[in-house]
Amino acid sequence: MPSAPKQQSVERAGCALGVVFALAVEADGFAALATHVFDTQASGIVVREGLIAERRVAWCVSGAGSQAATLATQLLIDGHRPRLIASAGFAGGLCPSISRGSILYPTRVLRVTAGMTVTETLLLADIQPEATFPNPVTAHDPSRTTSLVSVDHVVYTAAEKRELFSCTGAVVVDMESFSVASRSHAAGVRCASVRVVSDAAEQELPPEIGRLVQPQSTMRRVGAALAVIGRRPRAAADMWRLWEHAVIDGKTLAVALERLCRSLPTDND
Repeated sequence: MPSAPKQQSVERAGCALGVVFALAVEADGFAALATHVFDTQASGIVVREGLIAERRVAWCVSGAGSQAATLATQLLIDGHRPRLIASAGFAGGLCPSISRGSILYPTRVLRVTAGMTVTETLLLADIQPEATFPNPVTAHDPSRTTSLVSVDHVVYTAAEKRELFSCTGAVVVDMESFSVASRSHAAGVRCASVRVVSDAAEQELPPEIGRLVQPQSTMRRVGAALAVIGRRPRAAADMWRLWEHAVIDGKTLAVALERLCRSLPTDND
């Protein structure tokens, strides 16, 4: 009796780009551009894969903060083997010359202690498009070394933004890029950051925003929002304005990421 043919395992090729978003509103515009999308789930995170500009991409919404970003990055690396990982989303402006809505491509990311001392620096892939996306910090930094600083909390006040800018020289602040870069570097994967400035250096954020970006169910988020409005009725107008800006910023981010995809090699290259 002839033996059964041996089954050959076929290793799946890695995708061109993996993207870690912290919030759903950051990812929505990008997701709307994708075709042939399918979802997988691991460790409570939904990872989506599809085609954008004929490149295979994978992305997920991690939730805010370092720990969530680290887990999401590892899931992308293990399950989809991206050739480039991007930490993408909103960032707070620190440099006064950078306006809200600007797109930035930082080339290094810093981590600081509670005392504003820089403890670690990681280099990021320089993905600055030459003509399509003029960098709004070129005049501020002719060397094209644009720094981002990651912290462990939402930066609400203009005073804290000024202190971060003075102590670090970073032009924007977020909560996730350092963790995404650290995990990517450990795995030998190139990492970039694509950030939209969601609030300028002199703009104050509502103090309640921190509670709303924490990982939680939709019902809990709605409950938290209602509680905020109950305590401070003006918060309703503040939150609505932030939401309107976030939707616009998400679309800006999607355009930047689509053009990044177009700059990457296809599977056949």
